[in-house]
Amino acid sequence: MGTFFQKSSPAIKTQKRKEIIMAEFDLIVIGAGPGGYVCAIEAAHKGLKTAIVEKRDVGGTCLNRGCIPTKALLHSAELYEELKKCEKYGINVEGASFDFGKIHEYKAGVVTKLRTGVESLFTANGITLIRGAAVITGEGKVEVDGTEYTAENIVIATGSTPAKPPIKGLDLEGVITSDELLDGEVQFDTSLIIIGGGVIGMEFASVYAALGTDVTVIEAMDRVLPTLDREISQNLSMILKKRGVKINTGAKVTEIKKNDDGTMTCCYEAKGKVGEAVGQRVLVAIGRRPHTEGLFGEGVEVETERGRIVVDGNFATSMKGVYAIGDVSSRIQLAHLASVQGIYIADKLAGGECHIDLSLVPSCIYTSPEIAAIGITEDEAKAAGINYKAGKVLMHSNGKTIIADGERGFIKLVTDGDSGKVLGATLMCERATDMLSELSTAVANGLTVEEMLKVMRPHPTFNEAVTEAFESINGTSIHSAPPRRR
Repeated sequence: MGTFFQKSSPAIKTQKRKEIIMAEFDLIVIGAGPGGYVCAIEAAHKGLKTAIVEKRDVGGTCLNRGCIPTKALLHSAELYEELKKCEKYGINVEGASFDFGKIHEYKAGVVTKLRTGVESLFTANGITLIRGAAVITGEGKVEVDGTEYTAENIVIATGSTPAKPPIKGLDLEGVITSDELLDGEVQFDTSLIIIGGGVIGMEFASVYAALGTDVTVIEAMDRVLPTLDREISQNLSMILKKRGVKINTGAKVTEIKKNDDGTMTCCYEAKGKVGEAVGQRVLVAIGRRPHTEGLFGEGVEVETERGRIVVDGNFATSMKGVYAIGDVSSRIQLAHLASVQGIYIADKLAGGECHIDLSLVPSCIYTSPEIAAIGITEDEAKAAGINYKAGKVLMHSNGKTIIADGERGFIKLVTDGDSGKVLGATLMCERATDMLSELSTAVANGLTVEEMLKVMRPHPTFNEAVTEAFESINGTSIHSAPPRRR
């Protein structure tokens, strides 16, 4: 989290196990993922005596079994895909191939480097790292492997685990979740069935398709990425189908079977018809559920809703002095949201204020091309009865996109029809996730089209298309259609 991690403090403290020690802290954070470790470091910066408890690897799911390892695999897969078509760029590479084991070694090296960095931040900031499974035994009390610790406040940041639907055959060998795929035994699948066309499923579909795997996606909703702009879903489906990915939407999986040859068969129903998909393994990627197993001792409980810990506007639970952030309590499960919630809590407990707008959550999907969004879509503006203007620019005329031989992509903007303030943006193009922050700044600060057009964006860049997207709102872009109004 950049500037939040600069303060130096005494070295990390070591805790003995199997003893009853009353260690007083201002704050104990349970879970060292992106919500927990950012919260702990920010609290230490604010002068709070802080401890953090982690039973697995520091960094949580995001660093060890989620965001970071997935993007490392994507990087390798995209490089391999570039090599396969580099002859058109005048580069000759004979016999291009990949070693899946070494790809995972590279991924593991990235994870280890970042994990070590987080642990060094604990040391530098005088944070007590307690390794083991935490159990909240009462107000201000946390027990870890027989040792009891006390604190004025407790923050639960235990994250989430892969959700598993009640499907017959889900417990068969060969059916895995993203955790096993990223952190388990290295195995390359020449064919893979993915149950779930959400963010996790589509990112893995991109990785394996780039490596030449025969990928089949089965999604229960009527389109992949159903929570995003419909054009995003349609465009991504078209691109992936062109790469050989089979996509079945409106399909409900009824059973998974293991075949005599060791392959798996996934049976599903779609539009009144029965279908089957066969692959080496089945990846279940329908989402994640809050992780609270074993967290509360006998007679201790907090209010929950469908497994999610219920919190108020300040992330306080129903138990005095206990807060919950990140996937364990949030309806939106994203690492950067958990981190900001952690900063919010730390600032509040230290008597300050967090000035980040928690209502504006950037959405980033690392498919190829990338997808990014902030604020509201045109459909949402229409449904809300907002007087809006919408503009769109296609990336096929962007110089950097043509140089990079980019896929069909676009930038869409939604602005207030009266004030001209930017209300939302959706991008599907190369470097979309990197370009989103400029547009997030515009939405968060109520900047107008005219104010965004004051910026001179350099040429040639992917980002200069942002200028054209704003010009399309005014109908002045030479590469866009006339703006749409309501």
